[in-house]
Amino acid sequence: MLDPGRLEHRTTQLLRRLIRFNTVNPPGNEQACQEYLKGLLERAGFEVELLCSVEGRPNLVARLPSGSEGPVLCLLGHVDTVLADPAEWEPFDPWSGMAWDGCVWGRGALDMKSQVAAEVAVALTLAEGGWRPRAGELKLVLTADEEAGAEHGARWLCEQHADKVRADIVINEGAGEVFEYADRRLYGVCVAEKGVFRFTLTTEGRAGHASIPRIGDNALTKMAPVLEALAGGRVKPEHSPEPDAFLEAIGVDSADLGAAMTQVEAESPEIAVLLEPMLGVTLTPTMIRASEKINVIPSQARLKVDCRVPPGLGEEHALERIRSVVGDRGLDVDFDETVVGNRSPIDTPLMESIRAFVAREDPGADITPVVLPGFSDSRWFREAFPDCVAYGFFPQRAMNLFEAAPLVHGANERVPVEDLGLAARFYAHLVQETLG
Repeated sequence: MLDPGRLEHRTTQLLRRLIRFNTVNPPGNEQACQEYLKGLLERAGFEVELLCSVEGRPNLVARLPSGSEGPVLCLLGHVDTVLADPAEWEPFDPWSGMAWDGCVWGRGALDMKSQVAAEVAVALTLAEGGWRPRAGELKLVLTADEEAGAEHGARWLCEQHADKVRADIVINEGAGEVFEYADRRLYGVCVAEKGVFRFTLTTEGRAGHASIPRIGDNALTKMAPVLEALAGGRVKPEHSPEPDAFLEAIGVDSADLGAAMTQVEAESPEIAVLLEPMLGVTLTPTMIRASEKINVIPSQARLKVDCRVPPGLGEEHALERIRSVVGDRGLDVDFDETVVGNRSPIDTPLMESIRAFVAREDPGADITPVVLPGFSDSRWFREAFPDCVAYGFFPQRAMNLFEAAPLVHGANERVPVEDLGLAARFYAHLVQETLG
C-alpha cells in the first residue's frame, strides 16, 4: 500500500521540476525534459528508450515487463505545452513551478505535465518498492509535439514504432474534473473524440476600383449571409452512444434531444455549453480573406471554417450538415483537413475500475462518458490498435470543471496539490488492479 501523503508530495515536486523545463511548442525543445525523466525511470528499473522523428524532440517509451502474458497498460502523456506570455501572468512566471496557495503554478500545470508527474511518480514509487507486474506489462509513453498535431509525437510512434507502443489499455488526458448537475455529482471520462473536417468556402465576384462600388461585384459582401447563417454555433442534435449516456448520467431523458437540450440549458447553462458539441456537427468560422489591396473590390473571398464531426462519421455527413446550414448559394466547399473521429467502448472493465475508484474517494459521486470536442494522442492509439481501450481521465475534485477549463492554455494556469494527490492515487489503483 503506497503512502498517499508521500505520493502526493512526490507528484507535486516532480511537477514543479517539469514545469521549469520550457517546452513550449513550437519549437518544443523536449530533449532536456525527456532525458531527465529517462534517468529517473532507468534508476527505478524501467527499460527506457528515446525515439526521435527529428533531432532534439524525443518521445520516451518506458517498459516494466512481467515476463508472462497479460494485459499491457499504457500511461500516456505529452511533455510539450502551448505558448505563454509572461506579461499576462501574475504573480509568477509561467515556468516558475511555484507552489503557492495550495496550488502548483505554471504552463503545463493542467495540460498536461500534472498528469505526467502523477503517472511517473506512481511508476517510480511502485518500482523502487520492488513491485513488478504479475502478468502483462506497464508502459509509460511520454510524447513530444502533441500540441502541434503529433507529427513528431504519438502519430509518428504509432505509425513507425507500433510494436514499441502497442497497448491493450491506455489512460490519457481529456476529462476527469468534477461537475454538478441538479443533485448529481459527476466526473467525466473521455471515451471518444470528434473528427476534424476543416473546410474553405469560396464566393466569386468581379474586381473593380473601390472608389466606384457598383463597378464591380464584391465577393466579400456575398459572405455576409453565410456568416449570418453560421452565427451562434448551434448544433443540430443527433443520437450517438456518448451524449445519450451523458444525458442518462445526469438524469435527463434522451429520447427527444431537442427537449433534452432545452431542459439542460434552463437548469444549467454551463453544462449545456459542455453538452452541445457532443450532440452533433459544429461549424465555427474563424478566418476570412478577400482583397489584397484596400482600394480593390475583391473578385474572390475565402472563408475558413473549423468543423468537428461526431466519432465515426465522415466527409459526406459533414457536407450534408454544411449544406443544411448555409443553404445552396453556389458556394464551393473544399475540405482542407479530414480526420474521422474515433471512440472506445463505454462498457468496459476500465470504466468499472474508474467508477469503483470514484465511489471510494468521493462517496455519492458517479462517472459519465464524455466526448472531447478537440483531439488528443488517444486518437492515434485507437486508430493503430483498434482493440485497445483508450480513455482520458485525470480526476480533479478541489478544482471543478468550470474552474479548470478557462486555465487550460490560459494565463495563471495552476493545479491544486490536493488534485495531484487524487490523480496519483487513481493511477496507483489502476496499475495495481490491472497488473497485480
